[in-house]
Amino acid sequence: MLKFKNTLSGNIEEFSPIEPDHVRMYNCGPTVYDYVHIGNLRSFIMADLLRRAFLFDNYRVTQVMNITDVGIGGDNDEGEDRIIKGLKRENRPITLEAMKELTEFYTQAFKEDLKKLNILSPEVFPKASEHIAEDIEFVKILEKKGFTYPTSDGIYFDTSKDPHYGKLGGAGKEEDLARIEPNSEKKNRKDFSLWKKNSTLGYESPWGIGFPGWHIECSAMSRKYLGDHFDIHTGGIDLAPIHHNNEIAQSENACGTTFVNFWIHNAFVNVSGNKMAKSEGNSFTLQTIIEKNIHPLAYRYWLLQARYSTPVTFSWEALEAAQIGYERLKKQFHALGTETGTPVPKYIEIFTEFIDEDLNTPKALALVWELLKDENTPPKHRKATLLEFDRVLGLSLHLSNSSNDLREINVVNLPENIQELLQERLAAREQKNWNRSDEIRDNLATIGYKISDNEDGQKVTQL
Repeated sequence: MLKFKNTLSGNIEEFSPIEPDHVRMYNCGPTVYDYVHIGNLRSFIMADLLRRAFLFDNYRVTQVMNITDVGIGGDNDEGEDRIIKGLKRENRPITLEAMKELTEFYTQAFKEDLKKLNILSPEVFPKASEHIAEDIEFVKILEKKGFTYPTSDGIYFDTSKDPHYGKLGGAGKEEDLARIEPNSEKKNRKDFSLWKKNSTLGYESPWGIGFPGWHIECSAMSRKYLGDHFDIHTGGIDLAPIHHNNEIAQSENACGTTFVNFWIHNAFVNVSGNKMAKSEGNSFTLQTIIEKNIHPLAYRYWLLQARYSTPVTFSWEALEAAQIGYERLKKQFHALGTETGTPVPKYIEIFTEFIDEDLNTPKALALVWELLKDENTPPKHRKATLLEFDRVLGLSLHLSNSSNDLREINVVNLPENIQELLQERLAAREQKNWNRSDEIRDNLATIGYKISDNEDGQKVTQL
């Protein structure tokens, strides 16, 4: 029986889906104004582990992950809108067309990151920009039920009308309230926008031209694809106090039913004791990892060494150690031979217990290494069992016995300028000009080509 820590109760609870054998799950996706940093990617790896665990236990899964690709044309409840910041950063005009161009670029970059981390694609990937009508309809329902009030800059949800507001962790702590921008027209500091007016930019609505509030988008999209009441909602722990409490308030008061049964949140990836964040200037993208010759799945392997709900501290030394461990794991897996037998029931049973125990991936990884050393089990059966484990762990053990298996390419198929740089690098190595050799290697990495050296010369991998 799968068990998870439910943020709503603070307890480990047995999971039982609303609909037999079918799990409906919503994952808060990214706001696509920039590349997603690896701290945020932890949330999507956790969601992927959840989905894989359900599939492993023979559930059918409907997974929805939203893409926030519209801003609100100005300040939101927590300061300047991120998409507006992205447009300004790239010196783009503040227009809907520019928003679309910016967000489409970073949406595709995000999806590429998911592929590199072996994250299964959700069944539904809804964009906020394509669900404005659903947002408007949702606000109308709340307005009709008396949960809203107007201000000069939009329509707000009146949290005083909801006696249960803040039940997901409180939402009343000073550090949480400090994130909410003051607004003299609001009745209560906790009240949040449902629709933001903008006289020159936005979408038509009964309340004037403008944009949906950030929180309403998730309520409207989850309702459309999963219904008024569904099983699981996930996200980073920083979303729980404000964003997720606001979703609960909107959805439960509009629909008159429990919104979500299980709220599951991942802990932060920290750097030197602080949360990894763009605002802190301490974030790294997946491409940064690749440029340092570390495989993206080594990052996944590193995260699996801790429980999803446990904060982890990032360092390059820790990630390099994970790379070594991941390479050793792949090497030992492929050393088991080409023949695949049948999974060993006792190991499958133990592995299932660990995964069902709130996704205890550290114990699951320890079992992987224990199995590799079990010489009493024939290699072909060890291999089959590890492949079953990997259905959940997602480490692509079946691929090449190399950390550089993103995509090997034939040198003759490369652009002429890349071939010239490779020839120059070979000449530099023959002359023992290691500085020039490394410089060319690093330059090629920045434009998407990873170079490694072996007995046959240079191997080129497209990142």
